[in-house]
Amino acid sequence: MLTFLGFAMIATFLVLIMMKKMSPIAALVLIPALFCVFAGKGAHLGDYVIDGVGKLAPTAAMLMFAIVYFGVMIDVGLFDPIVRGILRFCKADPVRVVVGTAVLAAIVSLDGDGSTTFMITVSAMYPLYKRLGLSLVVMTGVAATANGVMNTLPWGGPTARAATALKLDASDIFVPMIPALAVGLLCVFVLAYVLGLKERRRIGTLVLPGDAEPAEERLLVAATGSAATGSAAPAEPSATSTSGGAGAGSGSDSGPLPGSAAPEDGFQGLDPRRATLRPRLYWFNAGLTVALLTAMIMELLPIPVLFLLGAALALTVNFPHMPDQKARIAAHADNVLNVAGMVFAAAVFTGVLSGTGMVKHMADWLVGAIPEGMGPHMALVTGLLSLPLTYFMSNDGFYFGVLPVLAEAGAAHGVSSLEIARASLVGQALHMSSPLVPAVYVLVGMAKVEFGDHTRFTVKWAVLTSLVVLGAGMLFGII
Repeated sequence: MLTFLGFAMIATFLVLIMMKKMSPIAALVLIPALFCVFAGKGAHLGDYVIDGVGKLAPTAAMLMFAIVYFGVMIDVGLFDPIVRGILRFCKADPVRVVVGTAVLAAIVSLDGDGSTTFMITVSAMYPLYKRLGLSLVVMTGVAATANGVMNTLPWGGPTARAATALKLDASDIFVPMIPALAVGLLCVFVLAYVLGLKERRRIGTLVLPGDAEPAEERLLVAATGSAATGSAAPAEPSATSTSGGAGAGSGSDSGPLPGSAAPEDGFQGLDPRRATLRPRLYWFNAGLTVALLTAMIMELLPIPVLFLLGAALALTVNFPHMPDQKARIAAHADNVLNVAGMVFAAAVFTGVLSGTGMVKHMADWLVGAIPEGMGPHMALVTGLLSLPLTYFMSNDGFYFGVLPVLAEAGAAHGVSSLEIARASLVGQALHMSSPLVPAVYVLVGMAKVEFGDHTRFTVKWAVLTSLVVLGAGMLFGII
């Protein structure tokens, strides 16, 4: 019964948000509450929710202060050189823009934190997507999939969890997987190229008429307006298309047509003439960020504490006057509230799944459904199961609850724990778009994309990428 209710609850949630019948926050709260009553455990709902909130509170705190910290770093211009470099590469070609999104997301993912990756990637690429009229779900899908592949880094979480759960060395799991993960990342880049070609056919290759300003600055100003005043950027000549595809399709995931007015959503992160720039403090901010990420990787302090200290220091040094500090906090309050609210709503979902025992019954049912003849192929089975299980469960639930059971089943048929551990990583490309991953709400929130639209677009490409990693692992004899 609990197995059926668990699958039914997840299916109901996904259908309702993909059909846009409910907002993600409402669905994350009301659907599990309803199914908790159906399971006959409504009296314990409060305990389940409090338990879920307690487990996710550190994540919510980390995201809140990480948004403030990286928001301030974006305000003061720390990432402007990276943005300019990407824009020089992208020019106004949709193919280059989408490939540049994948490259940027992969590079920033080296810090091991999905929220950081999405904040930097969206802040850099959002103005360009809006200015050229590219589909924003292409940006979120490519960024999430690239980050999912890179999430397998030893300090990213899944590898460390697999090593801990099976009492193995993380390097023994990760290092042999590098060739397969490299193939997976190459798949993301090829996917980005193909999606870029589709966008090019839809809107054409754009050419911006020349003027005195560098092209990337004209794109930034046109897309963002003036951060200093909040007013629209000075008018510029319209972009023109060199192909017959200038008519962009309509839809909630598309930006304005090329040559149209600057977007009205007020996104002002990267105006090269904004008043919040602090060029004299560039190396201080760069050093602070490197020190913060180093401390995070070395686990010198809990990540929420590191971002809390970093945000406080960044605000104090860059904006010593109280009104300026309040203005910066207010500027990022919308993102903070949306993301924190989504995390606490997700705590209701995970709390009910775990507290009622649904997630355990679901995992036991899936493991029990494995045919006896598949025993010698448990590594392949683990890789395939990692896709749905890491999507519908947290990484903690999968790696600490399910993986040991799979490893035991594999050991009975002579399959080593190392192979099982490596195979368990292949589903991470899909996992990063799971509704149970807080970072994905940073991505869709900052990109102003509906979670249902992101899910519909991304899942198929993420599954393909995961299967490519699995296939490469088997081909190379790693799994």
